[in-house]
Order: sequence, then structure tokens, then C-alpha cells
Amino acid sequence: MTSAFNVNTTSRNMISKILEKHTLEQLNKIPEGFGNNLIWNIAHVIVTQQLLVYKLSGLPIMVSDELVEKYKKGTKPEQAATQDEVDEIKSLLFSTIEKTKEDYANGIFKNYTEYPTSTGFVLNSVQDALNFNNFHEGLHIGILMSIRKLV
Repeated sequence: MTSAFNVNTTSRNMISKILEKHTLEQLNKIPEGFGNNLIWNIAHVIVTQQLLVYKLSGLPIMVSDELVEKYKKGTKPEQAATQDEVDEIKSLLFSTIEKTKEDYANGIFKNYTEYPTSTGFVLNSVQDALNFNNFHEGLHIGILMSIRKLV
């Protein structure tokens, strides 16, 4: 799983650079033709990773219920993110991945609830979840790259 974690760290580095290069106003702007903004996509990948890897393994997640409700699949920005929220998201960007690596190395992922993704791929294990998560983050990096040109 080392390569999966390396890919995930690379994707988070790309996301971090986008986060760092934009103002709060730019992070919150929803360009014409889009249903969300930069900060929603960034928080969404963090929340999704936690749900796919931890929740479906029956383990506690590292993000608040409030963040989950605001950024899970099927949501959209209802209000602008505050600077405090952006700072929280920024702190979770790498801490969640580092903790996942540690937990994986320590063998805490023992169970997994099968989950059919909206793409048609069925997750049957934490390994599937980690690999699929990289695909999911790649999709959102593409969206981030499109939005950043318009804000």
C-alpha cells in the first residue's frame, strides 16, 4: 500500500498548493457553470477519504459531524466558508493521511462494509477504499484546476 499512500500524499500536495494560492473570497467563489467552489472540493476529498476508509471499516473518523454534513457526497455550498473553517480544513489535509498511514501500518483495519460507488466500482476492503480514494481525489483535482482558472 506504500504506493497508494505516496499517490495520496502527492494529490494532497497538489491540493495544498491550490489552497495556499487563493484568497478566502476566491476559495468561496462558485464560477458560472459550476455547482461548487474550491473550498468545497478540498473539504469534500478530506471528508470522503474519512468515510470510505474509516467509517466503512467501522472505525471513528477524524473529522467533525458538521464537516461531514457540509461536504459529503450530494451536498453543495450553502454558505461561504469562514477563515476558521479554511484553517481547520488546511490542518486536516495532511493529518488525516498521516494518521491513516499509521493506522494501516498498525493493522487497525479489520472489517469493511461493502460499498458500491457511484462509478460502479464496488469497494470490498480498506485496500479497495484507499485505491479508489486516489481516483476520487484525482477527479476533484481536475475540477479544482478548472475552477482556479475562473476565480
